[in-house]
Amino acid sequence: MRAVLQRVREASVSIAGDEHARIRHGYLVLLGIATGDTHDDLEWLCGKIARMRLFPDDDGVMNLDINEANGELLLVSQFTLLAKTAKGNRPSYIQAARPEEAIPLYLRAKQLLNELVHHRVKTGEFGADMQVGLINDGPVTIVIDSKARE
Repeated sequence: MRAVLQRVREASVSIAGDEHARIRHGYLVLLGIATGDTHDDLEWLCGKIARMRLFPDDDGVMNLDINEANGELLLVSQFTLLAKTAKGNRPSYIQAARPEEAIPLYLRAKQLLNELVHHRVKTGEFGADMQVGLINDGPVTIVIDSKARE
């Protein structure tokens, strides 16, 4: 399981030209679920996202987590995070979980993050063609992989 965590001033998701979700100050989380990912991977990843200290304190040091910064969270599924590019120029997505495996984990991620983050988690729509807009704050962008656990 892979997540791209971006600290944003604002972020939104539109589907078919209509705004589906919007947050202000917080995190945009792009989530890629791989074949074989487990609930253990998910719990570790969601805990890491909630505890990551990427917001500045009064001294300007990144010391605050999303709750301490009163931030919001927008969760968007993105299977392309699992792309393999070793052969040729067309990425392979063979490692991305099929919808029947990924959707329950995506929904559980939303549920877990709702338990860990003070504001209600907003989401995109799994499998939809989405347009994601954001103003990256910093810019601060972190990649977290549940298998590497770095």
